[in-house]
Amino acid sequence: MAELKSFVEVHPDSHFPIQNLPYGVFKPQPSSSPRPGVAIGDYVLDLSEIASAGLFDGPLLRNSDSFLQPNLNKFVSLGRPAWKEARATLQKLLSATEPTLRDNKELRQKALVPLRLDFQSSAELLLPVVVGDYTDFFTSLHHTKNCGLIFRGPQTPVLDNWYRLPIAYHGRASSVVISGTDIVRPRGQAHPSCGSTPYFGPSLKLDFELEMATIVGPGNELGKPVDINNAEDHIFGLVLMNDWSARDIQAWEYIPLGPFLGKSFGTTISPWIVTLEALEPFASQAPKQDPPPLPYLTEKVSKSYDISLEAHIKPAGHEDSGVVTRTNLNHLYWTLTQQLAHHTINGCNLRPGDLLGTGTVSGPEPESRGCLLELTWNGQNAVSVNGLNRKFLEDGDEVIITGYCKLFGCKMEKQMEIYPGKKMDVRIEKKTIPVGGTMVEQIGERTQN
Repeated sequence: MAELKSFVEVHPDSHFPIQNLPYGVFKPQPSSSPRPGVAIGDYVLDLSEIASAGLFDGPLLRNSDSFLQPNLNKFVSLGRPAWKEARATLQKLLSATEPTLRDNKELRQKALVPLRLDFQSSAELLLPVVVGDYTDFFTSLHHTKNCGLIFRGPQTPVLDNWYRLPIAYHGRASSVVISGTDIVRPRGQAHPSCGSTPYFGPSLKLDFELEMATIVGPGNELGKPVDINNAEDHIFGLVLMNDWSARDIQAWEYIPLGPFLGKSFGTTISPWIVTLEALEPFASQAPKQDPPPLPYLTEKVSKSYDISLEAHIKPAGHEDSGVVTRTNLNHLYWTLTQQLAHHTINGCNLRPGDLLGTGTVSGPEPESRGCLLELTWNGQNAVSVNGLNRKFLEDGDEVIITGYCKLFGCKMEKQMEIYPGKKMDVRIEKKTIPVGGTMVEQIGERTQN
């Protein structure tokens, strides 16, 4: 079968070939209303223009207004048959052999909006969905062991229940922000390692967590759990996620009820949702689970995805970033579908657009640890970033998280970088939004009072 190619010029190293087509929400101009789009090369295809032109002509989308909404919630609620129909339509419209969009100059100029600064104008990327609820899991065995060794010692690094169910906590949806949003260094109570009196002040152990997250598609009714073997139909796609963490605040507050102020000040996600259909060529066998899970968590097919993940730090005042960790989504012990099914087993209802974080994705090697807590062993050691030492993040540091899949020796970027902001102190001066590509590209700058 011939390789599918687009009439839109796509660089071989682009994050956004026609095989990907991730969904997002954007504004073509500052005064424009938000609308859904898909990324293709250095452009975003305006789905409201495609819908208004009557080009979604399949039976499931012909009369739908889901692409005329300011977010993707209505579209993700439609389910997998509608998602597949939309993907087939878009791949056909964007293919090199299809004249409908290619040869319609007026529609093409309206529908293809540049993503890069070196064009005359460029799109502003927004949160792709309204996140009604956010849950963060704890599903990497290597991350769990390392945290247990750091905080509890070698006697019980992994508690017995961890092997029986996907552990999670309910996060704060209101502080989920898009890549490029500045993060303010949080304040809170912490407890010195050698002292009896807690203190209040800015966190001294600000950390990132390299994660991915599920965007929920169709939800479930209250009181009706999702069957494990149907759970995949409730997953629209994946985003990259950074669960910012104040380790000193977290360590003091998390016993006995779990994370609170050490986590709730900010969670950053990438603007593009990569669908499971796009990720299917990179599906892999999930790790064996021992002991075997209970029947409600036992899958006919236990699936993961071969997604390479990296975290870079760009120190304050420096032009270049340095890689601090490389890992892979394959290292998760509990699968995405097990996470979703377990979330609903008590009758909890999920809703379209809900966000389910995987937890920190750490691998078995020291260089594959997914956060500074592990990489520095809670500040005992330092990591080198372009000749500078870092134990935790300093004011003005930037964190860039990337994810990509490789097929037949070809690197295909599956998400854009997360670039959560230039200021990490109590000031907020600028907000920059990057675009996909092998380099971070600034496409907008706004002053925030």
